[in-house]
Amino acid sequence: MAEIERPQIYLITPPEFELSSFPDRLARVLDAHEIACLRLSMASRDEDRVSRAADALRAVAHARDIAIAIEEHVQLVERLGLDGVHLTDGARSVRKVRKELGADAIVGAFCGASRHDGMNAGEAGVDYVSFGPVGATALGDGAVAEPALFAWWSEMIEVPVVAEGALSVESVAQLAPVTDFFGIGDEIWGADDPAAALGALIAAMG
Repeated sequence: MAEIERPQIYLITPPEFELSSFPDRLARVLDAHEIACLRLSMASRDEDRVSRAADALRAVAHARDIAIAIEEHVQLVERLGLDGVHLTDGARSVRKVRKELGADAIVGAFCGASRHDGMNAGEAGVDYVSFGPVGATALGDGAVAEPALFAWWSEMIEVPVVAEGALSVESVAQLAPVTDFFGIGDEIWGADDPAAALGALIAAMG
């Protein structure tokens, strides 16, 4: 993957948002920057609520030829015409989900800071492996995905890698040579102008 000059952006929705206003906000970001893929990542377990959000955001993404994946809700992918799923349990359910959704669906796996989990997910047939957080955060178990993990992965493994979680201008600049994608979400949605906030992170890639 080394020939890719600049990592691509994998945009992640906030865990909570207003369906009345967020699709417009999202559209402005998608129109301002080149986005490779969108991930619907909602904290809600209410399937009806998640489905309504997925319908609205799929329309925004697909109108711009951008794929949309959903976090965890495998059963909604085909039902709602989404492009794939982002699994958060490492390699554990990859084979089963790949079989269920077929070869054309996007199947990605978040593997924390575990090289071992990442390799298992790669062998099980994921389209990408995601490591993080790359910065300090109150979420998770306190483990941080170090730059050395991305450097090793990009040199040794063919499966594309995503860096996500507590990204900063500094970490984006540091990881740009050794990651294929940046998973960016919370870093921008709290800003008055998310498109400008994303622009600052993209500029840091050099």
